Order: sequence, then C-alpha cells, then structure tokens
Amino acid sequence: MRDVEKTIGNLIDKSKISIISSVDEDGYPNTKAMLAVRKRDGIKHFYFSTNTSSMRVAQYRRNPKACIYFYDARWFRGVMLKGTMEVLRDAESRKKIWQVGDRMYYPKGVDDPDYSVLRFTAVSGRYYADFESESFEI
Repeated sequence: MRDVEKTIGNLIDKSKISIISSVDEDGYPNTKAMLAVRKRDGIKHFYFSTNTSSMRVAQYRRNPKACIYFYDARWFRGVMLKGTMEVLRDAESRKKIWQVGDRMYYPKGVDDPDYSVLRFTAVSGRYYADFESESFEI
C-alpha cells in the first residue's frame, strides 16, 4: 500500500456496514454488524451510535479491547483495525454524530438516556486485497 490512510479511508467511506467486535465476560470475541461509521478522524478515531442499555456497551465498559472491520464485497478486500472502544455520554460527543432519523432509535432525542456514542481508537490494522494481506501501525 502506498498511502495507507487514503487506501483504508476510501474503503471505509464506501462501506455501508461496520462490523464491530468486543470481548465477553468469558474472554470470547463477540461480533456484530452495525450501520456505517458515523464519523471518523483519519483512520485513528471512529464514532458509532448505540444504545446505552446494549450488551455491547456493558462489554466495552468491562474490557475496552476491540476490533472493527470494513469490507468491499465487490472487489473482495477488507481492513481490520485493532484498538480500544470507549463509551461516551457527554453532550458534545452525542451532538457530534446525531442525525435526524435517530429519533426512531432514541425517541427522547439527543439527550435520550439510552443514546451513547462509541469511540474506537485504532492502534494497528491488517488490509487484505488481491489475495495478499499487509499489517500496519497507526
């Protein structure tokens, strides 16, 4: 890869699905498909919306180690990022990624107690394309 941030960023921006993984209380990985990432800062920080009451939030609070994965099914390529996931409840973070249609999930609006932001911070990754894979640090 010549330009890691550009190559990975383009793949992520085209992804309509985000796959996130957490670690359960028995140490096993738990994986879930979510909607596209709400916001990203380069390939270091990623923001997702979620329900505060979710199993995933409880898992990240116990163990912040996480992975996120994005893929392009048409060209059979993907990227896995390893790092940590934080659960953010502050007003600024919640407003930063709020979208008009979110009331469907959080009827009380941006201040809904069941609305939280997940912020993933990547430390490394692995990119797969053209039958080859490459690891990289962030």
